[in-house]
Amino acid sequence: MEEKTFRNYDAPDVSAAVKEHYRKMRKNQTYDYVQRMHKKYLTFDKPMDLWEAMRHLNSLIDVSDPDLDLPNVQHLIQSAEAIRADGRPDWMQLTGLIHDLGKIMFMWGNDEDGTSQAEQWGMVGDVFVVGCALPNTCVYPEFNELNADMKDERYNTPTGIYEEGCGLDNLELAWGHDEYLYQVLSNHKDNTLPEEAMVMIRYHSFYPWHTGGSYSELLNEKDKEYLQIIRDFNKYDLYTKSQKIYDLQEVMDYYRPIAEKYLGTGPIYW
Repeated sequence: MEEKTFRNYDAPDVSAAVKEHYRKMRKNQTYDYVQRMHKKYLTFDKPMDLWEAMRHLNSLIDVSDPDLDLPNVQHLIQSAEAIRADGRPDWMQLTGLIHDLGKIMFMWGNDEDGTSQAEQWGMVGDVFVVGCALPNTCVYPEFNELNADMKDERYNTPTGIYEEGCGLDNLELAWGHDEYLYQVLSNHKDNTLPEEAMVMIRYHSFYPWHTGGSYSELLNEKDKEYLQIIRDFNKYDLYTKSQKIYDLQEVMDYYRPIAEKYLGTGPIYW
């Protein structure tokens, strides 16, 4: 597919479920909600092998994605294989393979939090900053007004609760699989992935920033480097989507040694 055919949320064939997902996400993802989710889910007390987690994503289809309706594990393999085909470093190949693995949250999530198979608004979709004004670069910006924080003077200005120029790493983003996996791997004692990989994992769904150009008041010099990293990764995350089906078991032989190199051989604590 040509690049312009991706992420067209106004296309006639985009399901009503996609739009409804973003309505719920924009309404419910407030600053207080994000704080509750951090406290609830960042407990790091559920050991699970990397490949077991990958297999569980065979059971999840990302309702926010207008481009692909395959189990999420297929998107991960497609991304990794494209990175591999381009001869990129092994750590980047692994990053492509695991970048959405935070969606494993659905295994212990629930409808109320938006972290289940049925209700995914707290787990998937483009993220935004909570604690400051929502920009019109969000998907379906007409839903911004549904967020209660936009009626709170603490949170409804361009900088909100943040210092100007504080940088991405000091912002609170909407809760989802990016932040979850980033925090899990940050807590994982055997993780030796380079900083670039962690940036790719943490910010790949932050479209209002890396594609929309928003939040300029909050960015710092380091974020310019982050932007180049994300744009490099994005072409593999977005433009590799297809209906090609892979067998996870078949690709594991290649990726297992890379995973052991950067993440060790023990379980990851979710």
